[in-house]
Order: sequence, then structure tokens, then C-alpha cells
Amino acid sequence: AIATGVAGISIEDASPDPAHPLRTLDDAVARVRAARRAIDASGEDVLLIGRAENFFVGRPDLDDAITRLRAYAEAGADCVYAPGITNREQIEAVVAAVAPRPVNLLVGSALPFTLQDIAGMGVRRVSVGGAMARTAWGGMMRASQLLMDEGRFDGFADAASGAVLNQLFR
Repeated sequence: AIATGVAGISIEDASPDPAHPLRTLDDAVARVRAARRAIDASGEDVLLIGRAENFFVGRPDLDDAITRLRAYAEAGADCVYAPGITNREQIEAVVAAVAPRPVNLLVGSALPFTLQDIAGMGVRRVSVGGAMARTAWGGMMRASQLLMDEGRFDGFADAASGAVLNQLFR
């Protein structure tokens, strides 16, 4: 992956085993260490993110997530991430527990914070996941529905012009 020119690599601790949805801590730490060694050996400037998937796999244990994030930071992760934490108390607890390591936060429209609020909590990186793509698909679906139901084209009113898109992709 490094040879392709990636900017970052996320190492998740989710397991493919539904009975044990999280990898053991030892296994997860070994994976982060292996990624760190590969990045260092490459000489490339690649960000390594250690992810604690507790909240995504139905094991919303903040203490365990923090234990995992600390271990990933110690194993060489440049940034840590517990997708699924959503309230101020959880966010601030993670930031405090792994400081000075930067924390990433998954954000979306349901999160009641602004980017400034999140930065004020100490978060240094945000991910929007698939929200941008879902936003684009939502616009296309609304415009299509309007065209099918009412025969109207004004659902395209907010579309970016071809000239703007061409400029972006130069």
C-alpha cells in the first residue's frame, strides 16, 4: 500500500469472527507495530492511524477502547481513532487519555458539534466517512424523484457547473 503513494493507513482491530468481534489486544498491537515497521522501512511520510472499533462492533466499552488506543499509540500509531464515540464526555476522555497523540473523530450530521467545538475538545483530525458521497447521492435521488414525479428539472439547480468541475479536476 505504501508504494502506491497513500497518505495514511488505518489499522482496525475489528475481527472477522462474529463471536469475537474485536481482535485480542496483543494481535491488534502486533498489527500496528508491523505497519509502523513497514512505514519506517519505506522512508515515506505516511500517517499511521490506530483504530479501536469497540463502538462499531457492538462493544461500546469506553475504558477498553481507551486501553486499546493507548496501546496503539505506544506501538507507533501517529494518530488514534475510536469511531462511534459521539458525546463530549467520551471525546474529552479519549483526548486526555492519549495526549499528546492526536485523536481523529468520525463526524456526521447527527453530531451536535461544529468543527470549532471539536477542535476545542482537543480533536486534531476529523473524518466524514461516506457522508460526502451520501450527500451527493441524496441530491441525485431528490433531483431524480422530482423529475419522475413532477417532470421538473429544477432539482438540478444546485448542481456544480461543468466549468467548475473541469477546473477542479485539472
